[in-house]
Amino acid sequence: MTIEAAQLRHFRSLASLRPPRAAVVVAWLILLGILLMVAILFVPWRQTAQGRGQVIALDPDERPQQVSSLVEGRVDRFFVRDGQLVKAGQPIVRVVDVDPDFLERLAAEKAQIEAQISAIEQSRSVAAIDVGRTRQLYAEGLAARRDYEQTQIKVADANAKLAEARAKLKQIEVQQRRQSAQVVTAPRDGRIQSLNAGAGGALISAGTVLAMIAPEQIERAVELYVNGRDIPLVDHGRPVRLEFEGFPAFQFSGWPAFAAGIYDGQVRSVDPTPRADGLFRVLVEPRPGKPAWPERRFVRQGSKVLGWIQGNNVTVGYELWRQLNDFPLNFGQDQVAQKEDAEAGKSSIEKKRSDHAHHDRCGSAALVRDGSRRSGAGRGAEQRRRSGGDHPGPQRPTDAG
Repeated sequence: MTIEAAQLRHFRSLASLRPPRAAVVVAWLILLGILLMVAILFVPWRQTAQGRGQVIALDPDERPQQVSSLVEGRVDRFFVRDGQLVKAGQPIVRVVDVDPDFLERLAAEKAQIEAQISAIEQSRSVAAIDVGRTRQLYAEGLAARRDYEQTQIKVADANAKLAEARAKLKQIEVQQRRQSAQVVTAPRDGRIQSLNAGAGGALISAGTVLAMIAPEQIERAVELYVNGRDIPLVDHGRPVRLEFEGFPAFQFSGWPAFAAGIYDGQVRSVDPTPRADGLFRVLVEPRPGKPAWPERRFVRQGSKVLGWIQGNNVTVGYELWRQLNDFPLNFGQDQVAQKEDAEAGKSSIEKKRSDHAHHDRCGSAALVRDGSRRSGAGRGAEQRRRSGGDHPGPQRPTDAG
Protein backbone atom coordinates (compact mmCIF):
# COMPACT_ATOMS: atom_id res chain seq x y z
CA MET A 1 0.00 0.00 0.00
CA THR A 2 1.47 3.36 -1.08
CA ILE A 3 0.85 6.66 0.60
CA GLU A 4 0.20 9.68 -1.57
CA ALA A 5 1.69 13.09 -0.96
CA ALA A 6 -1.69 14.57 0.06
CA GLN A 7 -2.08 11.92 2.72
CA LEU A 8 1.37 12.61 4.16
CA ARG A 9 0.13 15.98 5.35
CA HIS A 10 -1.83 14.23 8.06
CA PHE A 11 1.34 12.30 9.15
CA ARG A 12 3.81 15.05 9.84
CA SER A 13 6.24 12.86 11.77
CA LEU A 14 6.36 10.29 8.94
CA ALA A 15 6.92 13.02 6.38
CA SER A 16 9.80 14.41 8.39
CA LEU A 17 11.68 11.07 8.42
CA ARG A 18 14.89 11.01 6.33
CA PRO A 19 17.49 8.18 5.86
CA PRO A 20 20.66 8.69 7.91
CA ARG A 21 23.47 10.54 6.16
CA ALA A 22 25.92 7.73 6.93
CA ALA A 23 23.68 5.18 5.22
CA VAL A 24 23.44 7.38 2.14
CA VAL A 25 27.22 7.78 2.01
CA VAL A 26 27.76 4.03 2.42
CA ALA A 27 25.23 3.28 -0.30
CA TRP A 28 26.93 5.67 -2.71
CA LEU A 29 30.34 4.22 -1.85
CA ILE A 30 29.10 0.69 -2.52
CA LEU A 31 27.62 1.81 -5.83
CA LEU A 32 30.81 3.58 -6.84
CA GLY A 33 32.86 0.53 -5.80
CA ILE A 34 30.74 -1.77 -7.95
CA LEU A 35 31.04 0.59 -10.92
CA LEU A 36 34.79 0.87 -10.38
CA MET A 37 35.18 -2.91 -10.23
CA VAL A 38 33.19 -3.32 -13.42
CA ALA A 39 35.34 -0.65 -15.12
CA ILE A 40 38.58 -2.30 -13.94
CA LEU A 41 37.54 -5.54 -15.62
CA PHE A 42 38.00 -3.80 -19.00
CA VAL A 43 41.35 -2.15 -18.19
CA PRO A 44 44.30 -3.46 -20.29
CA TRP A 45 46.61 -5.89 -18.50
CA ARG A 46 50.01 -7.28 -19.54
CA GLN A 47 50.29 -11.03 -19.06
CA THR A 48 53.46 -12.23 -17.31
CA ALA A 49 55.11 -15.54 -16.46
CA GLN A 50 56.84 -15.26 -13.10
CA GLY A 51 59.97 -17.15 -12.18
CA ARG A 52 62.75 -17.15 -9.62
CA GLY A 53 66.43 -17.77 -10.24
CA GLN A 54 69.93 -16.40 -9.82
CA VAL A 55 72.71 -14.57 -11.59
CA ILE A 56 75.15 -16.77 -13.49
CA ALA A 57 78.00 -16.37 -15.99
CA LEU A 58 76.95 -16.79 -19.59
CA ASP A 59 80.26 -18.46 -20.50
CA PRO A 60 80.69 -21.82 -18.68
CA ASP A 61 84.44 -21.18 -18.38
CA GLU A 62 83.68 -18.06 -16.29
CA ARG A 63 81.70 -19.93 -13.65
CA PRO A 64 83.27 -21.12 -10.35
CA GLN A 65 85.72 -23.94 -11.00
CA GLN A 66 87.01 -26.63 -8.70
CA VAL A 67 90.73 -27.24 -8.24
CA SER A 68 91.27 -30.97 -7.68
CA SER A 69 94.26 -33.13 -6.91
CA LEU A 70 95.62 -35.10 -9.85
CA VAL A 71 97.45 -37.68 -7.72
CA GLU A 72 96.85 -39.41 -4.43
CA GLY A 73 98.98 -38.50 -1.44
CA ARG A 74 99.04 -35.96 1.35
CA VAL A 75 98.58 -32.17 1.29
CA ASP A 76 101.91 -30.64 2.21
CA ARG A 77 101.23 -26.91 1.87
CA PHE A 78 98.72 -24.32 0.62
CA PHE A 79 100.33 -21.41 -1.25
CA VAL A 80 97.23 -19.15 -1.19
CA ARG A 81 94.56 -17.96 1.22
CA ASP A 82 90.81 -17.48 1.04
CA GLY A 83 89.81 -14.39 -0.97
CA GLN A 84 93.20 -14.01 -2.65
CA LEU A 85 93.44 -13.05 -6.33
CA VAL A 86 95.44 -15.54 -8.40
CA LYS A 87 96.66 -15.74 -11.96
CA ALA A 88 96.46 -18.72 -14.30
CA GLY A 89 99.32 -21.12 -13.54
CA GLN A 90 99.96 -19.79 -10.04
CA PRO A 91 100.62 -22.59 -7.47
CA ILE A 92 97.67 -23.36 -5.21
CA VAL A 93 98.70 -26.40 -3.16
CA ARG A 94 101.44 -29.00 -3.08
CA VAL A 95 100.62 -32.69 -2.68
CA VAL A 96 103.37 -35.13 -1.69
CA ASP A 97 103.40 -38.91 -1.96
CA VAL A 98 103.17 -41.02 1.15
CA ASP A 99 106.53 -42.62 0.24
CA PRO A 100 109.12 -39.82 0.14
CA ASP A 101 111.59 -42.02 -1.83
CA PHE A 102 109.07 -42.98 -4.50
CA LEU A 103 110.48 -40.62 -7.16
CA GLU A 104 114.03 -41.83 -6.57
CA ARG A 105 112.97 -45.45 -6.94
CA LEU A 106 111.14 -44.60 -10.15
CA ALA A 107 114.28 -42.94 -11.53
CA ALA A 108 116.44 -45.97 -10.65
CA GLU A 109 113.94 -48.34 -12.23
CA LYS A 110 113.82 -46.20 -15.35
CA ALA A 111 117.62 -46.27 -15.67
CA GLN A 112 117.64 -50.05 -15.29
CA ILE A 113 115.02 -50.55 -18.01
CA GLU A 114 116.86 -48.18 -20.34
CA ALA A 115 120.01 -50.30 -19.88
CA GLN A 116 118.00 -53.43 -20.67
CA ILE A 117 116.66 -51.82 -23.82
CA SER A 118 120.16 -50.94 -25.04
CA ALA A 119 121.37 -54.52 -24.37
CA ILE A 120 118.38 -56.02 -26.18
CA GLU A 121 118.93 -53.75 -29.18
CA GLN A 122 122.58 -54.76 -29.34
CA SER A 123 121.75 -58.47 -29.19
CA ARG A 124 119.08 -58.01 -31.85
CA SER A 125 121.57 -56.37 -34.19
CA VAL A 126 123.99 -59.31 -33.69
CA ALA A 127 121.15 -61.77 -34.33
CA ALA A 128 120.26 -59.92 -37.51
CA ILE A 129 123.85 -60.28 -38.71
CA ASP A 130 123.67 -64.01 -37.96
CA VAL A 131 120.48 -64.28 -39.98
CA GLY A 132 122.16 -62.75 -43.03
CA ARG A 133 125.27 -64.96 -42.69
CA THR A 134 123.25 -68.14 -42.20
CA ARG A 135 121.01 -67.28 -45.17
CA GLN A 136 124.06 -67.05 -47.42
CA LEU A 137 125.51 -70.33 -46.10
CA TYR A 138 122.15 -72.05 -46.51
CA ALA A 139 121.93 -70.83 -50.09
CA GLU A 140 125.41 -72.27 -50.80
CA GLY A 141 124.48 -75.55 -49.10
CA LEU A 142 126.96 -75.11 -46.25
CA ALA A 143 124.36 -74.67 -43.48
CA ALA A 144 121.30 -76.60 -42.48
CA ARG A 145 117.81 -75.16 -42.72
CA ARG A 146 117.37 -75.64 -38.97
CA ASP A 147 120.33 -73.34 -38.23
CA TYR A 148 118.82 -70.67 -40.48
CA GLU A 149 115.45 -70.91 -38.67
CA GLN A 150 117.13 -70.73 -35.25
CA THR A 151 118.74 -67.39 -36.12
CA GLN A 152 115.32 -66.03 -37.20
CA ILE A 153 113.79 -67.17 -33.89
CA LYS A 154 116.53 -65.28 -31.98
CA VAL A 155 115.64 -62.06 -33.84
CA ALA A 156 111.91 -62.52 -33.06
CA ASP A 157 112.66 -63.12 -29.36
CA ALA A 158 114.78 -59.96 -29.26
CA ASN A 159 111.95 -57.92 -30.81
CA ALA A 160 109.45 -59.26 -28.24
CA LYS A 161 111.77 -58.46 -25.31
CA LEU A 162 112.40 -54.97 -26.73
CA ALA A 163 108.67 -54.26 -27.00
CA GLU A 164 108.06 -55.41 -23.43
CA ALA A 165 110.90 -53.27 -22.08
CA ARG A 166 109.65 -50.19 -23.92
CA ALA A 167 106.15 -50.72 -22.49
CA LYS A 168 107.59 -50.82 -18.97
CA LEU A 169 109.58 -47.65 -19.68
CA LYS A 170 106.41 -45.90 -20.86
CA GLN A 171 104.58 -46.83 -17.65
CA ILE A 172 107.41 -45.45 -15.52
CA GLU A 173 107.40 -42.20 -17.50
CA VAL A 174 103.65 -41.85 -16.97
CA GLN A 175 104.07 -42.33 -13.23
CA GLN A 176 106.84 -39.74 -13.17
CA ARG A 177 104.66 -37.23 -15.01
CA ARG A 178 101.83 -37.83 -12.56
CA GLN A 179 104.12 -37.34 -9.62
CA SER A 180 105.48 -34.16 -11.18
CA ALA A 181 101.89 -32.80 -11.01
CA GLN A 182 102.10 -32.72 -7.22
CA VAL A 183 102.01 -28.89 -7.33
CA VAL A 184 98.42 -28.00 -8.29
CA THR A 185 98.13 -24.68 -10.15
CA ALA A 186 95.24 -22.31 -10.87
CA PRO A 187 93.44 -23.13 -14.14
CA ARG A 188 92.55 -19.46 -14.80
CA ASP A 189 92.52 -15.96 -13.30
CA GLY A 190 90.14 -15.43 -10.41
CA ARG A 191 89.66 -15.21 -6.67
CA ILE A 192 90.05 -18.08 -4.23
CA GLN A 193 86.55 -18.67 -2.94
CA SER A 194 87.18 -21.54 -0.54
CA LEU A 195 90.02 -23.82 0.50
CA ASN A 196 89.54 -27.39 1.66
CA ALA A 197 91.32 -26.90 4.96
CA GLY A 198 90.19 -30.33 6.12
CA ALA A 199 92.49 -31.91 3.53
CA GLY A 200 95.57 -30.37 5.13
CA GLY A 201 97.83 -33.14 6.43
CA ALA A 202 95.29 -35.86 5.60
CA LEU A 203 95.56 -38.54 2.97
CA ILE A 204 93.68 -37.64 -0.20
CA SER A 205 92.88 -39.49 -3.39
CA ALA A 206 93.02 -38.34 -6.99
CA GLY A 207 90.07 -36.03 -7.72
CA THR A 208 89.71 -34.60 -4.20
CA VAL A 209 88.55 -30.95 -4.36
CA LEU A 210 91.19 -28.73 -2.76
CA ALA A 211 89.96 -25.21 -3.64
CA MET A 212 87.33 -23.23 -5.54
CA ILE A 213 88.16 -20.35 -7.92
CA ALA A 214 85.56 -17.75 -8.98
CA PRO A 215 86.44 -15.44 -11.92
CA GLU A 216 86.08 -11.71 -11.38
CA GLN A 217 85.31 -10.37 -14.89
CA ILE A 218 82.33 -12.22 -16.34
CA GLU A 219 79.51 -11.74 -18.81
CA ARG A 220 76.44 -11.98 -16.62
CA ALA A 221 73.11 -13.60 -17.33
CA VAL A 222 70.10 -14.68 -15.29
CA GLU A 223 68.59 -18.13 -15.15
CA LEU A 224 64.90 -18.22 -14.22
CA TYR A 225 62.86 -21.33 -13.49
CA VAL A 226 59.35 -21.03 -14.91
CA ASN A 227 56.31 -23.26 -14.51
CA GLY A 228 55.74 -25.56 -17.47
CA ARG A 229 52.21 -24.21 -17.83
CA ASP A 230 53.59 -20.81 -18.91
CA ILE A 231 56.40 -22.08 -21.16
CA PRO A 232 54.29 -21.90 -24.41
CA LEU A 233 54.36 -18.11 -24.03
CA VAL A 234 58.14 -17.94 -23.57
CA ASP A 235 60.19 -17.70 -26.75
CA HIS A 236 63.40 -16.07 -27.91
CA GLY A 237 63.51 -12.28 -27.59
CA ARG A 238 60.60 -11.92 -25.14
CA PRO A 239 61.06 -8.89 -22.84
CA VAL A 240 61.71 -9.67 -19.18
CA ARG A 241 61.50 -7.47 -16.07
CA LEU A 242 64.02 -8.32 -13.34
CA GLU A 243 64.15 -7.52 -9.63
CA PHE A 244 67.57 -8.18 -8.11
CA GLU A 245 68.00 -9.18 -4.50
CA GLY A 246 68.93 -6.29 -2.23
CA PHE A 247 67.57 -3.54 -4.52
CA PRO A 248 64.33 -1.82 -3.45
CA ALA A 249 61.77 -2.20 -6.20
CA PHE A 250 58.09 -1.56 -6.81
CA GLN A 251 55.94 -2.50 -9.79
CA PHE A 252 52.63 -3.83 -11.04
CA SER A 253 53.43 -6.86 -13.16
CA GLY A 254 50.51 -6.15 -15.48
CA TRP A 255 51.39 -2.46 -15.89
CA PRO A 256 55.12 -2.27 -16.66
CA ALA A 257 55.05 1.51 -16.92
CA PHE A 258 54.37 1.83 -13.18
CA ALA A 259 57.66 0.43 -11.86
CA ALA A 260 60.74 1.55 -9.95
CA GLY A 261 63.98 -0.33 -9.34
CA ILE A 262 63.20 -2.85 -12.11
CA TYR A 263 65.72 -3.75 -14.83
CA ASP A 264 65.11 -4.99 -18.36
CA GLY A 265 66.26 -8.15 -20.07
CA GLN A 266 65.25 -10.48 -22.87
CA VAL A 267 64.92 -14.24 -23.26
CA ARG A 268 68.06 -15.81 -24.71
CA SER A 269 67.09 -19.49 -24.67
CA VAL A 270 64.73 -21.99 -23.09
CA ASP A 271 65.79 -25.50 -22.07
CA PRO A 272 63.99 -28.19 -24.09
CA THR A 273 63.40 -30.40 -21.04
CA PRO A 274 62.40 -29.53 -17.44
CA ARG A 275 64.02 -30.36 -14.15
CA ALA A 276 62.77 -33.10 -11.87
CA ASP A 277 60.26 -30.66 -10.29
CA GLY A 278 58.76 -29.72 -13.68
CA LEU A 279 60.29 -26.24 -13.93
CA PHE A 280 61.97 -25.10 -17.15
CA ARG A 281 65.18 -23.06 -17.11
CA VAL A 282 65.06 -19.78 -19.04
CA LEU A 283 68.27 -17.85 -19.74
CA VAL A 284 67.89 -14.06 -19.72
CA GLU A 285 70.46 -11.60 -21.07
CA PRO A 286 70.60 -7.78 -20.85
CA ARG A 287 68.29 -6.05 -23.29
CA PRO A 288 70.01 -3.71 -25.76
CA GLY A 289 69.04 -0.07 -25.56
CA LYS A 290 67.87 -0.30 -21.94
CA PRO A 291 69.60 0.81 -18.70
CA ALA A 292 72.48 -1.45 -17.72
CA TRP A 293 72.19 -3.89 -14.85
CA PRO A 294 73.75 -2.97 -11.49
CA GLU A 295 77.53 -3.15 -11.20
CA ARG A 296 79.22 -6.49 -10.59
CA ARG A 297 80.23 -5.54 -7.07
CA PHE A 298 76.55 -5.18 -6.21
CA VAL A 299 75.12 -8.10 -8.19
CA ARG A 300 77.48 -11.09 -8.18
CA GLN A 301 77.16 -14.67 -9.31
CA GLY A 302 74.58 -16.49 -7.24
CA SER A 303 72.53 -13.39 -6.37
CA LYS A 304 68.80 -14.15 -6.21
CA VAL A 305 66.54 -12.71 -8.91
CA LEU A 306 62.78 -12.46 -9.35
CA GLY A 307 61.67 -12.11 -12.98
CA TRP A 308 58.51 -11.51 -14.99
CA ILE A 309 58.51 -12.64 -18.61
CA GLN A 310 56.10 -10.35 -20.42
CA GLY A 311 53.43 -11.68 -22.72
CA ASN A 312 50.40 -10.30 -24.57
CA ASN A 313 48.02 -7.50 -23.65
CA VAL A 314 44.59 -8.62 -22.41
CA THR A 315 41.90 -7.24 -20.12
CA VAL A 316 41.86 -7.63 -16.36
CA GLY A 317 38.62 -9.60 -16.57
CA TYR A 318 40.13 -12.08 -19.02
CA GLU A 319 43.23 -12.50 -16.84
CA LEU A 320 41.12 -13.15 -13.72
CA TRP A 321 39.02 -15.69 -15.61
CA ARG A 322 42.17 -17.41 -16.92
CA GLN A 323 43.81 -17.66 -13.51
CA LEU A 324 40.63 -18.90 -11.84
CA ASN A 325 40.43 -21.69 -14.44
CA ASP A 326 44.20 -22.33 -14.31
CA PHE A 327 44.56 -21.93 -18.09
CA PRO A 328 47.94 -21.25 -19.77
CA LEU A 329 48.93 -17.76 -20.78
CA ASN A 330 48.33 -18.31 -24.49
CA PHE A 331 44.93 -19.95 -23.98
CA GLY A 332 42.72 -19.26 -27.01
CA GLN A 333 45.40 -17.26 -28.77
CA ASP A 334 46.65 -20.18 -30.86
CA GLN A 335 43.21 -20.63 -32.39
CA VAL A 336 43.02 -16.90 -33.14
CA ALA A 337 46.46 -16.96 -34.72
CA GLN A 338 45.58 -20.03 -36.79
CA LYS A 339 42.36 -18.37 -37.90
CA GLU A 340 44.21 -15.21 -38.90
CA ASP A 341 46.80 -17.27 -40.79
CA ALA A 342 44.05 -19.18 -42.56
CA GLU A 343 42.29 -15.94 -43.52
CA ALA A 344 45.57 -14.47 -44.70
CA GLY A 345 46.22 -17.61 -46.76
CA LYS A 346 42.73 -17.47 -48.26
CA SER A 347 43.10 -13.78 -49.11
CA SER A 348 46.47 -14.40 -50.75
CA ILE A 349 45.03 -17.31 -52.78
CA GLU A 350 42.06 -15.21 -53.87
CA LYS A 351 44.38 -12.37 -54.80
CA LYS A 352 46.51 -14.71 -56.90
CA ARG A 353 43.38 -16.07 -58.57
CA SER A 354 42.13 -12.57 -59.36
CA ASP A 355 45.54 -11.62 -60.74
CA HIS A 356 45.56 -14.72 -62.94
CA ALA A 357 42.00 -13.99 -64.14
CA HIS A 358 42.88 -10.38 -64.90
CA HIS A 359 45.98 -11.52 -66.75
CA ASP A 360 43.93 -14.02 -68.76
CA ARG A 361 41.33 -11.35 -69.63
CA CYS A 362 44.03 -8.94 -70.71
CA GLY A 363 45.64 -11.65 -72.83
CA SER A 364 42.34 -12.55 -74.46
CA ALA A 365 41.60 -8.91 -75.20
CA ALA A 366 45.04 -8.46 -76.72
CA LEU A 367 44.56 -11.54 -78.89
CA VAL A 368 41.15 -10.26 -80.06
CA ARG A 369 42.62 -6.83 -80.89
CA ASP A 370 45.51 -8.43 -82.73
CA GLY A 371 43.14 -10.68 -84.70
CA SER A 372 40.89 -7.77 -85.62
CA ARG A 373 43.88 -5.75 -86.79
CA ARG A 374 45.11 -8.63 -88.90
CA SER A 375 41.63 -9.25 -90.43
CA GLY A 376 41.21 -5.53 -91.20
CA ALA A 377 44.61 -5.43 -92.87
CA GLY A 378 43.69 -8.51 -94.94
CA ARG A 379 40.41 -6.98 -96.09
CA GLY A 380 42.14 -3.75 -97.09
CA ALA A 381 44.71 -5.58 -99.19
CA GLU A 382 41.98 -7.57 -100.96
CA GLN A 383 40.09 -4.40 -101.76
CA ARG A 384 43.23 -2.76 -103.17
CA ARG A 385 43.87 -5.77 -105.39
CA ARG A 386 40.29 -5.70 -106.69
CA SER A 387 40.34 -1.97 -107.38
CA GLY A 388 43.56 -2.42 -109.32
CA GLY A 389 41.97 -5.06 -111.64
CA ASP A 390 38.83 -3.01 -112.51
CA HIS A 391 40.72 0.24 -113.33
CA PRO A 392 43.82 -0.56 -115.26
CA GLY A 393 46.55 2.00 -115.51
CA PRO A 394 46.98 4.48 -118.43
CA GLN A 395 48.06 2.92 -121.76
CA ARG A 396 51.12 4.06 -123.71
CA PRO A 397 50.08 6.23 -126.75
CA THR A 398 50.96 4.89 -130.23
CA ASP A 399 52.00 6.78 -133.34
CA ALA A 400 49.25 7.48 -135.88
CA GLY A 401 50.98 6.50 -138.98
